[in-house]
Amino acid sequence: MTPDDLIAHYGLEPIPREGGLFRRTWTGPARADGRPEGTAIVALLTAAPDGYSALHRLPADEVWHHYLGDPLELLLLAPDGGARTAVLGPDVLGGQYVQFTVEAGTWMGGRVAAGGSWTLFGCTMAPGFTDEAYEHGDAAELTARYPAEAARIAELCRP
Repeated sequence: MTPDDLIAHYGLEPIPREGGLFRRTWTGPARADGRPEGTAIVALLTAAPDGYSALHRLPADEVWHHYLGDPLELLLLAPDGGARTAVLGPDVLGGQYVQFTVEAGTWMGGRVAAGGSWTLFGCTMAPGFTDEAYEHGDAAELTARYPAEAARIAELCRP
């Protein structure tokens, strides 16, 4: 199985601004505010220089699911100023997660772990994702707030 096989199988398309490839697989019914009850996507990142998920944040919790391929490193910058890395992958007894929840308001950005070539994962949100809810990270602002993570922020930001 190759990334090209997965792109063809799922009909993956570029994720605007954030990066990577995706396809929405589920959208729940609309709520009174017009937002869907929930959404789910399947997505692919590669080790290509631009194959990462740029730092962004959302107003609702987002559950990430690892499906296939190499581990995915997820940089998390918390509203309280803390930072950590969660690794999604198959080695659950070694500390990796097959499912991980990113709390609302947390900056998140991910890439295939060093030495890997691709990762297939999914994300689920309730209430669901809307384009208006997406906030794209600014490298200068994030570096000022999280100076200890400056190098990783630079690697995970897009203009």
